[in-house]
Parts: sequence; structure tokens; C-alpha cells
Amino acid sequence: MPRPHHRLVSTCVGTVTAGLLATGAALAAPDDPAKDSDTAFGAYLDYGPAGVARIPSLSRWLGGREIRVGHTYLPGDSWPGIEGRVPFLEDWARWRRAEDDRMFVLNVPMQAHNEDRLPDWQVAQLIRAGAEGEYDRHFRQLAERLVELGVPDTVIVLGWEMNGTTYSHRCGPDPEHWKAYWKRVVNTMRSVPGQRFKFDFTPNRGTDAIPWTRCYPGDDVVDIIGMDSYDQGPGRTFDDHVNQPYGLQQHVDFAKAHGKRISYPEWGLFRNGDNPEYVRRMLQWIDEHHPLYHTITDYCPHGVWQCKQNPRSAKAFRDALSDHGPVVVPTPVVPTPVVPTPVIPTPVVPTPVVPTPAVPTPPVPTPQVPSPQFPTPQVPSPQVPSPQVPSPQVPTPQVPSPSPVAPKPDPQPSAPARPTPSASQPPKPLPKPQPQPPLNSKQWCLPLDFGDWLSKLMGKQQVCVTIGGWSGDFRFWPF
Repeated sequence: MPRPHHRLVSTCVGTVTAGLLATGAALAAPDDPAKDSDTAFGAYLDYGPAGVARIPSLSRWLGGREIRVGHTYLPGDSWPGIEGRVPFLEDWARWRRAEDDRMFVLNVPMQAHNEDRLPDWQVAQLIRAGAEGEYDRHFRQLAERLVELGVPDTVIVLGWEMNGTTYSHRCGPDPEHWKAYWKRVVNTMRSVPGQRFKFDFTPNRGTDAIPWTRCYPGDDVVDIIGMDSYDQGPGRTFDDHVNQPYGLQQHVDFAKAHGKRISYPEWGLFRNGDNPEYVRRMLQWIDEHHPLYHTITDYCPHGVWQCKQNPRSAKAFRDALSDHGPVVVPTPVVPTPVVPTPVIPTPVVPTPVVPTPAVPTPPVPTPQVPSPQFPTPQVPSPQVPSPQVPSPQVPTPQVPSPSPVAPKPDPQPSAPARPTPSASQPPKPLPKPQPQPPLNSKQWCLPLDFGDWLSKLMGKQQVCVTIGGWSGDFRFWPF
């Protein structure tokens, strides 16, 4: 689970605030609070002096509940760190010695470069080297250091989460040699005079890379069988965590079968975020099965006190473990100063009037449906030629020039004079004489002229009218 390098270098440093104390909704506490059992309770708060200094603050947050477990990790980057040559061990040893009922839990890597993600073949080589005793001196020096600091009863969580893939001290590449290596480490540290160490075999919950039972080194070199259990897979619900292969129930059963106490060195929130149901169920499980100790990993994202992103789970944890039951800390009402909002006049910006262009509506001509024109047939009127009534030509009688004496006028009209033919023109035939009415006759005859071609055909014609005086006798006859 969480790597010690992250705990040592990048641990969340939180400050207790009144807001965190009062967050979350009230949740029911377990029926029998864990405070009444013999289970020692603690939390991982920081690897060094800051972790020691925060223990009293956590106790006050829990209404004065005693924090009996101090928990830290040795760095796994080099062998000197694993040998315990780090100054913060002195701070933890001082805290442990202050009270007889306190417990100091120390996670100890089994390999240097423990978080370097080494390949399996290289891990297998390191395991065999350890099984052959190549690293015994490092663990002897650690045991001597702890005895020297006055903490010979330290709980050693050796090679934790060995069934996973995270660390170089994992078991999977060579389980048989790994168990032999574990035995050498334990026997080497137990060989140091004055020691009373307890060795905690702590796998991850679930199968992970290899079933953790395959890595169990034997009852003679194991004092406690622990389990790290975070709110993550395998399984989505707490019931899944209990019943899955190599889960919480199998852990309890296995420890009972081997006559060992159980522990939960690491537990907390993770993949499912702020999950008060998980916190409540985990505390109920702890209360039911009475582990030797349990320590919640209290930094983000796992924690409930230093991590503000889990307020509901923090409330569930606090209500369950507080010495005085659910603690209701009133949230101080800090009046919010009323700062008048300055009224800034909004400048009136005239809206420019954009003339709307007049778009002429094109006239839509009304279609003219032409009425059908039926041509009126032209019936030709018969042309009746009006008779041309020629005025009678009364020729002036030609008086022969030799006669000096003018003749006396004849009371009778003379016949029309024939024109004298010209010497250059041939003489024309004389017209046929037309009958003339007698003088003083009641007839009046007019010649008809039909043109040359018709006259030739019909001859000369005339119209005669007989006038009968005033008696009304009027007759018309042609020809």
C-alpha cells in the first residue's frame, strides 16, 4: 500500500481546525466501542518528530482518548536507513518510554532500493542472497540500535505487503527462499541480547500477486499475523472485503488456527473516497475480533483527521472512538461583515439608431386573363353603285368666222356640237344618238356613265324621270 518513501518525504502535514472538528453528519457508533477492549489504538501521523508531536492533538480531537500506539517506518532507500541510523528513532523511543502501556510499531524493509520497481529476476537474486545470510549484519545493527534506545519490545512489521508487487522485498518471485530469508532476519535480531521484539507478518488483504499464505514463514518466527486493509479492490463493499479469498475472514481464521494475535497496522480510505460506511464497518470488525493493535493511516487520501477531504468519515471515526461519546463542537458563528456594494452608475450609452433600409416591395402584376376575342364575321354589304347623273353638256354653237352676221338664236336647243377633230388626231366615231324626250315633256333623261369597259359592253344608257307636276305622280323607269 502507501510507500514508506511517500510517508517519509511527502506525508500530508495537516493542522487541526475548528471547521474539520465540526464537519460531517452524525453517524451511529459501534454497539461496543473499541475503547473498552484490550486493543491498542494509534495512527500514522508522520514518520518523524512531527508524528510524535501530533499525538496529543489527535487525542484531544477524540475527546481525550488515549493514543497507545506510535507508528513509523524506516526508509528503504539504503542499508544505513534500514540499520536504524536515522535521528527520528530517538524521538519515538522517548515517547514510548514515557508510558509503560505504550506500543512502538516500526515497519522494517527487507531490501535496500525497496521502492525502485526492480524486475522479478533481480528481486529473486536479492531474496536468495538474503536467504544465504548476506544481509544479516544490517538487521543485527538495527536490533542493537533499538535495544540501545530503550525500546527492545518494539513490534517489527518486517517486509510488509510481501504478497503484492510494489516493493523489492516482495515474496512472489521466489516464495521458498523468501521464507528462508525471513527466518534469517528474525533469528538474527533475536540473537541480540536484551531484545523482546515481536514480529508481525502483514500481507495485503486479498490475493494480490500471490496468496499470502504461500509466503507464511512459520509459527516459530511469527508473533502476530496482521493485514493491511484499505477501502479499495478487490471487492467494492465491506462484505466483499470480509468474504473474498484471503480477505478479512480468512485472515482471522488463519491466525486463530496458528494461535496468533491479529493486527491492522494500516487501514483507511482510498479508492471510494469519503466513505463513512467503510469506516464504521471497519471499526465494528476491529471491536468484534480484538486485534492486538490497529493504526489508521492518517494522511490524504486515507485519513480522517489530517485529511479534510473526508469529513463524513472523520465524523464517523470520531463518534466511534471518542472517550465521551459523540462530541458536538458548536461551530462558532462568525458574523460576516456587511460591506456595502458601491453603486457605480452605469453610463448611458446611446444606442445608435441604425436606419432600416426601405426595401421597395416589387409590384406584383395582377395577371390579366384575356377575354377570348371572338371575331365578328364581317358580312360584306353589297355595294350598290350610285348612278352618276352627268350634267348635260350644252355646247356653245360655233359661229363660222366668214359670216359677219350672228345668227338668231333658235328657240329649240341645238344638238351638242361635235368637236372638230384635230388634224393630228384621227376622227373618232360619233356616238350613237340617244332618244331625247320631246320639248316641254314631263320626262327628264340623264345619261349613265359606267366607264369605258362597261359602256362598251352595255352601250350608252340613260335614266329618264317623268315628272307629273304636283299631282304626286312620279314614275321612275330605267333605260
